[in-house]
Amino acid sequence: MTRRIQSETTRRGFIKTTGSVAAASTLVTGAMRRVHAAQNSQVQIALVGCGGRGTGAAENALKVPDGNTKLVAMADVFENRLNACHRSLAREFNEKVDVPEDQRFISFEGYKQAMDCLDPGDIVILATPPAFRWVMYTYAIEKGLNVFMEKPVTIDAPTSRRMLEINKLAQAKNLKVAVGLMCRHCEARQELFDRIKNGEIGDILMLRAYRMAGPTGSAAVKPNDTGMSDLMYQISKFHGFLWASGGAVSDFLIHNIDECCWMKDAWPVEAKASGGRHYREDYIDQNFDTYSIEYTFGDGTKLFVDGRTVPGCHNEFASYAHGTKSCATISAAAHTPAHCKIYTGQKFTSKEVRWEFPDTERTPYQLEWNDLLDAIRNDRPYNEVERGVMASAVTSMGRMAAHTGQVITLEDFMDFDHEFAPGVDKLTMESEAPVKPDAQGRYPVPMPGLVTEREYAG
Repeated sequence: MTRRIQSETTRRGFIKTTGSVAAASTLVTGAMRRVHAAQNSQVQIALVGCGGRGTGAAENALKVPDGNTKLVAMADVFENRLNACHRSLAREFNEKVDVPEDQRFISFEGYKQAMDCLDPGDIVILATPPAFRWVMYTYAIEKGLNVFMEKPVTIDAPTSRRMLEINKLAQAKNLKVAVGLMCRHCEARQELFDRIKNGEIGDILMLRAYRMAGPTGSAAVKPNDTGMSDLMYQISKFHGFLWASGGAVSDFLIHNIDECCWMKDAWPVEAKASGGRHYREDYIDQNFDTYSIEYTFGDGTKLFVDGRTVPGCHNEFASYAHGTKSCATISAAAHTPAHCKIYTGQKFTSKEVRWEFPDTERTPYQLEWNDLLDAIRNDRPYNEVERGVMASAVTSMGRMAAHTGQVITLEDFMDFDHEFAPGVDKLTMESEAPVKPDAQGRYPVPMPGLVTEREYAG
């Protein structure tokens, strides 16, 4: 199913139906046919996208306690990545990896061939660049497969609306669908959320989030002298290209944004932001080096998000909440462990810790897979797509505000009709890239106040 599905979801309907976060981990659906695995039956898995995140997701799938899972098919557009992933997984899991050569597919149509190796009720992992997410999700639904898809789910408004429409088909088939925003499965964060909802820090007035580190994968984007086509080169460096990934904001800041919105139990309605390119004279990707986003929620509460990918600077990967009574650490050491704490006042010091998660934290990367398999085994309603789309859209709203230099509301964003890669479902190994370099090998870049997102995106 490669035809483009047009969304019937209006922007106002989208905002209205996705305004609540409290029950966001699962969506209860109506009458559906049963597509699930019995307790003792084996669940087969196909991996589509064999890079680092795809390899990690497959590892977690094969580690589910009593999961009885087996990897049987793989697909990618790069043979070397698929082979490296297969060797790594086979070395660690032995007989749980049973992927003969004729079930390893190297092409843009490989996702279909890999899914064709599965039976209804099995699982496909979608870990390609997010531009391809809606295309592959459509085929997975057609095949009756349960799905684990990586974040972000979407990178622009048209695909956000389209994913919500597609997801109705998954709900109608009772498919279980997980989205890789694993912080929602963290036990420490879950208890912190309950305590915040119970008023332990008072009403939230402000949230802060930081992802400050060295250069991202986009720093490696140079003029293409690899012998690859521009399309294949851009996919290999997808973090540097807006059409493929939404750029650094969508891929790297989404976790902090999502966990803060979870604690607030709401999605922001407006964003204003700034950013810039500072220190790399020879880089040609489409990202800024710094992003500072101010989100505003419907009640006026603020979420401040700062991202930086500059070497030699202060590093921090954390999120915080400030309430009328006290403050809380949402995360302090990347994704895990979270180190969730509540303090007596507004100082984040050890002397003022009033509560902290008492147990050893299990990795949420594994917990999200445990939860997915549990839902499949017990036929429990489980669909995280709506929340994944909202987190992706809100993150993209912040990126759009930074890249255009304008205040962007959620309605503004959802009303925007520009799609980064409208023909992504038709790409082949011989296709031209959605964005083209200039004579010096450089790609279009954001120019706030001068160039709109439509113009620099390609």
